[in-house]
Amino acid sequence: MHSRRSRSTAGACAALALAGALVGALGPADAASALYGTAEIQPIESNLAVKPWVEATASSGATTAPLAVDGDPGTAWTPTESPEGQWLQLDLGGAYDNLRKVHVVFADPGAVHQYRVEASADGETWATVADRTGARAPGAGGVDLFTRPGTRFVRVAVTGASPGAAVGVSEFEVYNYLRDDVVLGADLSWMDDQRGREYWVHPQAEDRGAGPFLLDVMQDRGMEYTRLRVFNEPRNESTGNPNAIPYQGPERTLTSARWVAERGLGLGIDFHYADSWADPGKQPKPRAWAELEFEELTDAVYDYTHDYVSQLVAQGTVPDKVAVGNEIANGFMWGSEAVGAPSTEAVHAGANPPYFRNQAAVYQSQPGGGILWQYRFSQDPAEHQRYLDSWDRFTTLLAAGIAAVRDASPESQVELHSVVGRISGMGKAGEYWRQLTTRLNAKGQDFDVLALSYYPEHHGSLEQMEANLHTLATTYPQYELEIAETSYPAAGGGTMPNSTFPRTVQGQADAVQAVFQMVNDIVDNRGAGALTWEPAGFQAMFRAVPGMANTYEPNASIDVYNRSRATNVIEDTVYRSALTGSAPELPGTVEVLTVADGSRAAVPVDWGDLPATDAAGRVTVTGTTEYGEVTAIVDIVDAYASPACDAVVTGTRSGPLSIASGTTCLADGAAVHGPVTVAQGASLVADGARIRGPVTATGAAVVFLCGADISGPVTLDGGTSVTLGDPALDCASNEIRGPVSVTGTAGWNVIAGNDISGPLSCSGNEPAPAGSGNEVRGPKSGQCAGL
Repeated sequence: MHSRRSRSTAGACAALALAGALVGALGPADAASALYGTAEIQPIESNLAVKPWVEATASSGATTAPLAVDGDPGTAWTPTESPEGQWLQLDLGGAYDNLRKVHVVFADPGAVHQYRVEASADGETWATVADRTGARAPGAGGVDLFTRPGTRFVRVAVTGASPGAAVGVSEFEVYNYLRDDVVLGADLSWMDDQRGREYWVHPQAEDRGAGPFLLDVMQDRGMEYTRLRVFNEPRNESTGNPNAIPYQGPERTLTSARWVAERGLGLGIDFHYADSWADPGKQPKPRAWAELEFEELTDAVYDYTHDYVSQLVAQGTVPDKVAVGNEIANGFMWGSEAVGAPSTEAVHAGANPPYFRNQAAVYQSQPGGGILWQYRFSQDPAEHQRYLDSWDRFTTLLAAGIAAVRDASPESQVELHSVVGRISGMGKAGEYWRQLTTRLNAKGQDFDVLALSYYPEHHGSLEQMEANLHTLATTYPQYELEIAETSYPAAGGGTMPNSTFPRTVQGQADAVQAVFQMVNDIVDNRGAGALTWEPAGFQAMFRAVPGMANTYEPNASIDVYNRSRATNVIEDTVYRSALTGSAPELPGTVEVLTVADGSRAAVPVDWGDLPATDAAGRVTVTGTTEYGEVTAIVDIVDAYASPACDAVVTGTRSGPLSIASGTTCLADGAAVHGPVTVAQGASLVADGARIRGPVTATGAAVVFLCGADISGPVTLDGGTSVTLGDPALDCASNEIRGPVSVTGTAGWNVIAGNDISGPLSCSGNEPAPAGSGNEVRGPKSGQCAGL
């Protein structure tokens, strides 16, 4: 397999210049108002989690795992076991090299969630890409930035949650960004027909910018690659007579190739193997080959292809890719197989140019490479054999062309360009690629790039096309995939069939960029590139400038080439929670990642005014940074999460209190005169209570002490959740007259703001206790030495 061509030096310089102008932000992009029309174009960002091929699994509550990737924040994955150690995992269906951001949203905004985000290539070996295991502030989630090429699996692993939290992930998003090696280009074959036209970036300005050549304007706007078609002997579609000026003929295309190479752009060659247009509905033979016997036709394909590619190489224009045929879904170089084949004849004769129909005795005199699809399912052995024979002829011709490219230019990739019909879909296309690859391999040939055209009016919605690409990528992982042709109109009203984009300059930008994004999101980084088709003429991205003869300028949509790559990714969302009537503390900085080297840095945020917080609900605050806007999502709650009580002790209790199971709560003002003992799996919650005696818990589920007055030692061993004061969650300080020992806790562990008359010792806790502000009249040791 040949390596993909990376962006050209010229293209990279253009991108760097743009980065300097725009500061490379992933945020609101300035509308490209200096060009014709306006278009707000932001860098491509895809949430892969919502792709239909992504699979969500979980350690428990597996049936609810898909609810975390359904795009509905009202649904959530809910683990059925204790949250510590639970995980939610996404299999992205293949590796991705340019994942940069994860966004985790929990269902309970009134709690603290502690977790790690991990990435893996194989689902076995994991690396931490975001660590929030030490989180202390309540909030619904967070955004984290990372770089780890080759990632297929991403998971959020819950390590702890504040007591009483209803742990569940409502949204888990993983974001992909446009790779540097996805080539953005155009078929500009008509560049050989200037006819006095001038193209300028800003033709009405004093400084007109790049021009007057179309290629210069396109390169200035960020295009990296140009495909050029070749007609054997260009002919008039109606008469069949040779054109007076052989546009896109062999000699003129050699000249165009030199223009492309002079600018350091990537070059593709598209052999039509016809004298006029070849597409799924018409594939006439070249006139010079029309009456050749099949073996001679095969030799002609080899000789012509080898000779032409050799000329390209000799003049210093080695093509990056060579397409052997154009949109060859029904074969190419049709001949006598069209005769007497009703459905094929209707397609071939009805769509082919008049000269093919009017000179049938010439063009259909010998067999060619048309596929007789109408006999695919025939029960007649003779007819089905005709189908198989047509495939053999087609792939024989194709193999000859491929061999010629390989022999003449080993550096060039071979591309096969077809379509997937909106109606016939992958049923026909699946048979096509199966027959083609099997037969080519049997003939000792193969190719490198599987290319498709995409026009929504012919090939269906973006969702349909994306599904087709995914099927091909997973069925044929040995090939790169490319959208060799796409376009969208900038005028006309309404939308194109099977599309949602308006026919405006903005709609044109969005539609074309959506194709770039679709290619970039193909699994295993198999998407090689996307090309617009003749953007100066068909569904044009240019307009004629009023009052300026033969002068053209680009639509603002042209900037999809130079604005689709992110230079920086920002932590664009932060979450905080606050009690009713109080204000949250928003962070002074957020993180920004530089895509070029993966480095991360903190950048200041200037926050706007906080809306009123006197009622429970959700409010947002917008912040600004030099890299774009940030949104703070603030949940106002009447109370933070706390454990639910199975039993409540009020008043005064004389004597010991033993908690054998469930959760026992000591109400505000309650008093226990005697020791309190918590058995394994049971829980104690005391908020504003007095305990005159020791507190001992072994293997307890939750020990939650807030504002308690305790006379006696507190000994907590082997539990799963410990809270001894936590001002961040409105859990008041405790006054403890006696030693405090916390050992072997395996989960949430906070010791903060307490007044302790005695030693404080901690050991064997995982994670170590968090907290600060403790006034300890005695030695602090072990994991609590710094508290």
